[in-house]
Amino acid sequence: MKKIIITFIALCSLFVAKATPLKDSLTGEKVLQKMYKKYKGNWYKNFTFTQTTETFKKDSLVKTDTWYESIVFPDYFRISIGAAENGNAVIYNKDSVFQIRKSKLVNKSLRTDDLTFLLGGMYFLPYDTVKSKILKEGYDYTKAYETTYNGKAVYVIGANNENEKVSQLFIEKERLIVVRFIKYIGKTKQEAIFDGHQKVGKAYTETIVSFYINDAMLQKEKYYDCKFNTTIDMAIFDPYQFK
Repeated sequence: MKKIIITFIALCSLFVAKATPLKDSLTGEKVLQKMYKKYKGNWYKNFTFTQTTETFKKDSLVKTDTWYESIVFPDYFRISIGAAENGNAVIYNKDSVFQIRKSKLVNKSLRTDDLTFLLGGMYFLPYDTVKSKILKEGYDYTKAYETTYNGKAVYVIGANNENEKVSQLFIEKERLIVVRFIKYIGKTKQEAIFDGHQKVGKAYTETIVSFYINDAMLQKEKYYDCKFNTTIDMAIFDPYQFK
């Protein structure tokens, strides 16, 4: 009798599995296409804000600074660190990053800012360029799965399931905005969480960002005095004429 019951349950399970319609195959590229279609031409062109930056060590707060930031999508990002008279800044200008200390250029290297790209810059670039940059950043857009994060449905680009230890982008399903990334560089796990979203026209901005390294809090940022689509003097992004 026990064997008959087990066989019956197995047959019922098989019937239910076959009767449940499968969703269309999901890929990260399909999610990217949805995002791009929604926000191309609808994202704000520039963004300035003041930021409280909290730095942590071993999950304990060790320092709080004020940063003043300006972004012109897709290529320009300036972080002025502390009071203007200190002359300390980091400037991303197209494919390079410049470090300024006491109003003097002290370092230059080839690097773009992945957050400027992910949090708006991608909507100002050709779609094929977006795909290439997503792959270059380590997110395999041929893979994706659906889950929930902080109580909301999300798409995850870069993996087939949550057990894969690979770089992943979490995209809120309703608004199609980036709410989290996990990135692996060697044995180091980097993570960023984007919260406190405010609507800006047909787009959004995060106002709280938390960064983790190997699951330990590294930095927390809070934006205020946010301004959008204002007139910005592009000279502020010229590291050779720093002011």
